[in-house]
Amino acid sequence: MVRILHLSDIHLGSGFVHGHINPATGLNTRFEDFVAALSRCMDFALGVADPTSPDTADPNPAEQMPTEPVDLVLFGGDAFPDATPPPYIQEAFAAQFRRLVDANIPVVLLIGNHDQYSQGQGGASLALYRTLAVPGVIVGDTLATHRIETKAGPVQVTTLPWLTRSTLLTRPETEGLSLTEVSDCLRQRLRVALEGEFRQLDPEIPTVLLAHAMLDTAMYGAERFLAVGKGFTLPMSLLTRDCLDYVALGHVHRHQVLCESPPVVYPGSIERVDFSEEKEEKGFVWVNLERGKVTFEFQPLPVRAFRTIRVDLSKAEDPQAALMAAIAKQASCGTAKQGGIAKQGIDNAIVRLLYQVRPEQLSVLDDAEIHAALAPAHHYSIQPELISQLARPRLPGLTADSGLNPIDALKTFIHHRDDLQEMEADLVAAAEALLQDEVWQISDSDGAAQRAQDLTGVYDATQQPEQTQLRLL
Repeated sequence: MVRILHLSDIHLGSGFVHGHINPATGLNTRFEDFVAALSRCMDFALGVADPTSPDTADPNPAEQMPTEPVDLVLFGGDAFPDATPPPYIQEAFAAQFRRLVDANIPVVLLIGNHDQYSQGQGGASLALYRTLAVPGVIVGDTLATHRIETKAGPVQVTTLPWLTRSTLLTRPETEGLSLTEVSDCLRQRLRVALEGEFRQLDPEIPTVLLAHAMLDTAMYGAERFLAVGKGFTLPMSLLTRDCLDYVALGHVHRHQVLCESPPVVYPGSIERVDFSEEKEEKGFVWVNLERGKVTFEFQPLPVRAFRTIRVDLSKAEDPQAALMAAIAKQASCGTAKQGGIAKQGIDNAIVRLLYQVRPEQLSVLDDAEIHAALAPAHHYSIQPELISQLARPRLPGLTADSGLNPIDALKTFIHHRDDLQEMEADLVAAAEALLQDEVWQISDSDGAAQRAQDLTGVYDATQQPEQTQLRLL
């Protein structure tokens, strides 16, 4: 039996906006989070993860964690946010995978869409490991089958990196075709190429297909917004073949099992990239592989929590009290299990506060008190949404079948607006003049001309103050 650790979508260097500089290291704290998650994966692969670690809430962790190193590590692609990460990020990635090399554990590094430079036309960030001939490291940047000798026996791994339509768009046979037609053409070519690879497989050796792809039955998340290249979906039927024992996928950040026979599995990303992944478990997949028999299990990782606090203050009599109560409720929610990991309120979490408020309520909100309440969070953002008066629900008396004439409808509207009731006489008079298309003679002795000017923006300055004429347009 070959023991495999299947992980994907590391995205080392992502999420800096949700962190801050650690004064002790000079590094962004979210970068340190991602490195810690990757290091934890390597600990598991090497069999040195502490099953009694306080950051693990599994009641029987020792039953799920191997006490010996795995035989093979499969990485499903997307090492970095893009193909040209800063040197210190590349160094951190290399340092973790160097641990596998030192332990003589073979690893396959698949090329994902974020690893490709210029949509695959300019190489890939991980190709450097092949150029340096790092022992035990296979870079999957082409469709090919690799026979890997592990301590537990041989394994066949067919690599399928991220494909883009740009590989065909410059060829004469696709001239004049729509993108849909180009995608269909690429799928057909891929079907033929995969068939050629599968026919060369040794039927006696366990086989894994390692692919960075978006399958048509997958549930998507942040990867839709993070995509660098213009990809396309693959049908599930293309990858579910009897010759395959396990299909190891990358690209989709949510862990999911799309098929049981053979298992088609996305392990998901190892850390949360943004709030679209707030409720998702993060981790990797254990695989026990034999020819014709495979078992697998998801292993959650202790990653930093994301918390969203939503509250509608627009109808609250005391907006500040309502807002503080919503924050306190989330802060005191107690310990909860999320993906097998203990989480405590907003402490050390990444928090966003979303609240709806009317413009006139802003003056009663105490910013200092709000910031103090959110201070226990690792990072927080405050995003108010102003509710316009125009967005209020339609008044019951102003429905299309109410039968009111325009003047009565205007009066009904004014009666529901405290800020307009003092101007009711002027507004009604102006409306009547508009309806009658006539000139309204008003006296300026009581300031009515000025009020009319404010209402309409039209004022005839050539008229005498005692007999000002206003034409309402």
